[in-house]
Amino acid sequence: MLRTMCRRSRRRRFLVLVGFSLLLLLVFIGLRLVSWQHTSESSPWPIPGEVPAGAAAFLSENEASAAPRASGLNYDIHTFYYAWYGNPDRDAQYLHWNHPLIRHWDPKVAAGYPDSTHGPPDDLASSFYPDLGPYSSRDPHVLDSHMQQIRQASVGVLVLSWYPPGTADDHGRPTDNLVSTIMDAANHYGLKVTFHIEPYKNRNAKSVHNDIKYIIDSYGKHPAFYRCKRREGRLLPLFYIYDSYLTEPEMWSAVLSHSGSNSMRGTPHDAVVLALLVDQRHLSEIDQGGFDGAYTYFASNGFSYGASQHNWPEVRAFCEAHSLLFVPSVGPGYVDTRVRPWNGHHTRHRVHGQYYEASLQAALLTRPELVSLTSFNEWHEGTQIERAVPHRTTTYTYLDYAPASPDLYLQLTSKWAKHYREQKRQWLM
Repeated sequence: MLRTMCRRSRRRRFLVLVGFSLLLLLVFIGLRLVSWQHTSESSPWPIPGEVPAGAAAFLSENEASAAPRASGLNYDIHTFYYAWYGNPDRDAQYLHWNHPLIRHWDPKVAAGYPDSTHGPPDDLASSFYPDLGPYSSRDPHVLDSHMQQIRQASVGVLVLSWYPPGTADDHGRPTDNLVSTIMDAANHYGLKVTFHIEPYKNRNAKSVHNDIKYIIDSYGKHPAFYRCKRREGRLLPLFYIYDSYLTEPEMWSAVLSHSGSNSMRGTPHDAVVLALLVDQRHLSEIDQGGFDGAYTYFASNGFSYGASQHNWPEVRAFCEAHSLLFVPSVGPGYVDTRVRPWNGHHTRHRVHGQYYEASLQAALLTRPELVSLTSFNEWHEGTQIERAVPHRTTTYTYLDYAPASPDLYLQLTSKWAKHYREQKRQWLM
């Protein structure tokens, strides 16, 4: 009897213990579900404070909020944008559409090609013909169409090619006075704008520091101004520096390292600064110079060490080991023979979008924090995703996207922007 009562007592205690354990388990699961739902809506990291192996200390400001997800834009995809085009209606003459042929540096090679320039509107310095024709970047209808197209592509950030006030490339005009107009147009469609600081006469690390100060002071309060969130919680602007390797790393270090003599770190003009990676040796120079990361720009796979997709895992590993961002650049193809007729060996055919999709896949295999697209509208090098249409003259037939629609590369970009977001969630979960 006593043993029976003891057994019953033990059985009751056991059932109570089991029931209590099940209750705790259900509470724990409920809390985890609430936590997961919250973090998946508000942050690309699964649990605050946990950064998976291989992830750099970086967060996109916009991916850290739920609103942009509802808009369908991916702010971790950036596309290079050029505002240097002009036509007689807006600019009194054609700009860039009439770009002259560039001579080869070897006189023997150059002798085999003509010295000439193009004659718009039918003869453009491009192998493709834009749906908008040879437009002006100052035309508000063009800007509105561009922002619609970028939004259609689900790209959240355009990287504006930029020169200091009063300066321009050799074939254009100053465009800094157009920046606010571009940002207004971008903001109308929920897009953000960052800057691609181009080479100019006497550019150096100090002048770039001044450029960054100027851009932040002039445009930093605009709602379309792009900022990204570092893991330590700071919201910082981001800048791409084209041909950064032309300046010695010691000079960059004076500005970009925390101990530099003219350091921007911790100041109101601090920023995430990305260097252009061309040669393999640039990896160590980028690290020595105090840069925050590297991008590859060129859309011709194999053009350089940085632009060779088979090198990207190695680049990613280096960047991860040195706490640097790696931002691979991909494009839909490459053909610049309408401005560099001697450069056909670097042409990369689009193959109806297959080249683009293979390049995007190669980029995502490195699990990047950001991806840059070369380009929205660099027509001279045939890297544009902007709408192009069939066009033929008596002497030349332009390339086009047929049999697909002029929107082909906007559609493919949108598809991969969504895929990238889903992949990123999986990587980080």
